[in-house]
Amino acid sequence: MSSKRRIGILTGGGDCPGLNAVIRAAVKYGVTQLGWEIIGIHDSFNGLLTTPFETTAMTRDAVRGILTRGGTILGTTNRGDPFAFPMKQADGTTTVVDRSQELREALSTLAIEGLICIGGDGTMRIAHQLSQLGIKVVGVPKTIDNDIGSTEVTFGFNTAVQVATDAIDRLHSTAESHDRVMVAEVMGRDCGWIALHAGIASGADVILIPELPYNIEHVCEKILRRQAAGRFFSIVVVAEGAVPVGGEASHLGVNTPGGMPRFGGAGHHVAAIIEEQTHLETRVTVLGHLLRGGTPSTFDRLLATRFGCAAARLIQQEGWGRMVAIQADTIIDVPLDEAIRHTKNVHPNGEIVQTGRALGIEFGA
Repeated sequence: MSSKRRIGILTGGGDCPGLNAVIRAAVKYGVTQLGWEIIGIHDSFNGLLTTPFETTAMTRDAVRGILTRGGTILGTTNRGDPFAFPMKQADGTTTVVDRSQELREALSTLAIEGLICIGGDGTMRIAHQLSQLGIKVVGVPKTIDNDIGSTEVTFGFNTAVQVATDAIDRLHSTAESHDRVMVAEVMGRDCGWIALHAGIASGADVILIPELPYNIEHVCEKILRRQAAGRFFSIVVVAEGAVPVGGEASHLGVNTPGGMPRFGGAGHHVAAIIEEQTHLETRVTVLGHLLRGGTPSTFDRLLATRFGCAAARLIQQEGWGRMVAIQADTIIDVPLDEAIRHTKNVHPNGEIVQTGRALGIEFGA
């Protein structure tokens, strides 16, 4: 076994802008300044559950030029939970099995002391479970949904909001030119932060989010009031997890074993009813994975870099079983069990929602 500290690093769940900036910062600090070996694990935890292992030595050269790149050079997946791993059987069916002990053995074989796990609430939950098994783990929160409760903001969110805002801005001109209702569907399974921020920033007329079940009648009334006032177009922003009163969120296809439900169709559902009830031409733009891709914003690059360095410092301090976070523009760390305890939802009467209502935005509630 090498006398150097050997640390693994991986990215889990959906990709988002800023992941590479975290990897770069952790490697530049850990390898160059602290003299560690850092081993990149491919495709989340899956790289430790394959034969042979799928890993890469993360030298300084390996992270050169990745600060501005979207996605993750290590690859990622949301179907790699080692505690509920999807395995295809001989008869073609898929079952989930617990492979956490295999993961522990893989870390021992590779002489990896501990892991830096970069991901959202699902990855942080897995990291906490691994920590309970005695595996050394430090968490770094990421999600464009901005829904991890122990940190004020997660990297990826700022970029996603900017992309959504730019797109909705472009919809304004074509909506006004053709006197149409334009529905923009954005990501947001359980939390409506992207829809809320981008909707207000782009001057939307209606914003529908999961935290505020909507009455479609209220939405249509808002659009018809605009028509009566001589405003012959409307912009409706819909989070993919938005739900009608007494209904449920729209889903695409069937959940696969070990995977997450596929949300989608909310925008088309809302648009169809608007067109039916108002007799106005209504078009839908689904931004979807556009919000995850591309170059991270300056804010997200900086936050991700701060998180990467903070994760290495936390390991220096033997702060295993904790997650880095930001509060009041200061990097802190919290226990993993606290990090996953609560989802950070939009408060139905919070200040940002009140701001939207003060501007006359209809939330359908």
